[in-house]
Amino acid sequence: MTDQLAAFIDGLPKAELHLHLEGTLEPELKFELAARNGIALPYASAAQLRAGYAFRDLASFLAAYYEGMSVLRGEQDFYDLAMAYFRTASAQHVVYAEVFFDPQAHTSRGVGFDTVIGGLHRGPAGRAGRARPARPAHHVLPAGHLRGVRAGHPRAVPAAPRQDHRRGPRLGRAGQPPVKFREVFARARAEGYRLTMHCDVDQADSVAHIWQCLDDIGVERIDHGVNCLEDDALAARLARDGIGLTVCPVSNRWVTDGLKAGELKTMLDRSLRATVNSDDPAYFGAYVNQNLAAAQQAAALTVAELAQLARNSFQIAWLTPAERAPYLAALDTYLR
Repeated sequence: MTDQLAAFIDGLPKAELHLHLEGTLEPELKFELAARNGIALPYASAAQLRAGYAFRDLASFLAAYYEGMSVLRGEQDFYDLAMAYFRTASAQHVVYAEVFFDPQAHTSRGVGFDTVIGGLHRGPAGRAGRARPARPAHHVLPAGHLRGVRAGHPRAVPAAPRQDHRRGPRLGRAGQPPVKFREVFARARAEGYRLTMHCDVDQADSVAHIWQCLDDIGVERIDHGVNCLEDDALAARLARDGIGLTVCPVSNRWVTDGLKAGELKTMLDRSLRATVNSDDPAYFGAYVNQNLAAAQQAAALTVAELAQLARNSFQIAWLTPAERAPYLAALDTYLR
């Protein structure tokens, strides 16, 4: 990749729509939080911990991912976690983000939901973000856009106490058929939620699950969703309905047979609303710009294709037309 192309990617205004906050827990911060909370880690250093990230598949990644959450105990921990991500995202010209968080993974180990949401709400999504807009990270996540309540059981819908924190339920359990959660998502839609579902790459019945997301659930977006290309009718349906797809190239490489960058290019060729995101960047070693760079190098993506990926990220974001317009205008200005 040329220096000029790398600089283009770095400065490209973009939205991130597939990001697990718990997956941004860098080893250095994990050690800091462990010390704060009196937790002994079975690693000598952050470097040793990072070197141990040798995932073979989705299951081995998830084991490390959930173990990592053990250091998140208090409200300040969640605040520090969120702020660390938004500082990095802001430096990469992520100007808007819709992020996932996993309350059940915390409440199941005795951390109160109010502790989780309290820490996150103090960050860019809360009063602190509005009161000190000069801090770069606060421009990333506007108030009311902290979305992504995980919908894994019937209690998921009423879990969040404030409407502005519960606009994006998603299915987060690999291999689970979407129809299993139909009633949960029907309730969510009735209460004004926006709907997306995880369809992890190269899992059993991936194509059938994407069809269920469309026909049985009625989602607006599919997280991952690369396997849609295995069914021409499915790909055509996604294009026709303008369904967004949040592709995560580098995480694909860790849990399957490659980046799926060629598939990403095909998605663009077929007018699918594909985007590039970082998923769990602390574990996979790549934030959104590194994901874009990796995909560009692997599939020889053009400047026009990179720009389309950025445009798609704003077009499929859960924004009103009035909210979306300035982001697209800023992108057009950058491209000129």
